[in-house]
Amino acid sequence: MIKKNLINKKHLLSSFIFALSLPLTTFLLTACAPKTASTSADTEPAASADTAGRNAPAKLPSAEHLRAFDLVLDMEGADFSPVSAESVPQNPFPDLSVPTYVTKTDDTWFLVDCYHNQVIYHDNLSDPLTDWQVLTDEIDKGHTIASDGTVYLVDDTEGNRILVFEKREGVFYHTQTLDEVGNRPHYIVYDAPTDTFYVWSSMNGEMYLCRHDPGDTRMYLTEIRKTEALADTYVRSFTIDGSDIYFVSGIPGSPAILRADLSTFEVREAYPVPDVMAGMVQLTIADDSYYITVSTDIAGNQEAATMIRTEDLSQLTEGSYEDVYANFIGGGTPYYITHIDNSYYLTEHRIPGHALWKFDITESGISNVEAVY
Repeated sequence: MIKKNLINKKHLLSSFIFALSLPLTTFLLTACAPKTASTSADTEPAASADTAGRNAPAKLPSAEHLRAFDLVLDMEGADFSPVSAESVPQNPFPDLSVPTYVTKTDDTWFLVDCYHNQVIYHDNLSDPLTDWQVLTDEIDKGHTIASDGTVYLVDDTEGNRILVFEKREGVFYHTQTLDEVGNRPHYIVYDAPTDTFYVWSSMNGEMYLCRHDPGDTRMYLTEIRKTEALADTYVRSFTIDGSDIYFVSGIPGSPAILRADLSTFEVREAYPVPDVMAGMVQLTIADDSYYITVSTDIAGNQEAATMIRTEDLSQLTEGSYEDVYANFIGGGTPYYITHIDNSYYLTEHRIPGHALWKFDITESGISNVEAVY
């Protein structure tokens, strides 16, 4: 069983020193995998995480904020002209090109089709992809979408911006934009206990915190936090768990998973990882285990892509983990995992015909694996 709160003092000291010593270099890897080769919640941890010790939301954005999102469309204005749901363009592609993220809000499913530069949506996962409709194709290599049920935030990774959508009569409208969002914003999570959207800038260690007032959809950038140890490392995601936030290992640098304080981003512990799994994608906590998707090794080689399971992050360098990628055939590149309606979903690329998986996680591990698309 995992004992996350019982940390040996000696191990804590050595891990903290390790975190401070992570080297900073200027080499950068871009896109879902390195350009020489090729996104929770939202893993939805906010709805199910233990919220003990969580800080209450800060002041309302209208009272104190860094800057407001730019208004693109005022749906309350006299010039607003609604369109019918039937007129929304349908997805022109019969397959997915490097899908990174799937989630569901209310009764609507969303898929981020990264290399088709679009986000699509539909009311089920059984119809052909050409039956889905296009939420947006204004993005360049976007990775995630997150919603609090009122607004929907999409990262435009190569455009360094965040697009905001609002829904009316079954139609999604692009209403706001935040430009100059770090360097390749790569992962967005809405965290209900803090009433905040966390937007991760994947290449410079910055997190952009965004909120809106109750009863008002206008979005504000309220804070920018930075993890200096990750300033020059390509890190694909983070995981919020209670008062902790985990950052997966990235490259270049000394490969390690960092556990930090959610309210301050102060690093609490660093867990070194083997070079073969240095380029991680995401960490999912389920049934007293950590499930980690890996995109590349320390050299950026996708042939090392896999998924592992461990009960103790501090033992990864000792080989204390199980490779569980064979449950999904293996051989591709697993990406983000989301938890939706008591099941888990995995996006994957590099294997034609296997882009989205559904599965369960129990005490004994992964079961009931089903290829969706």
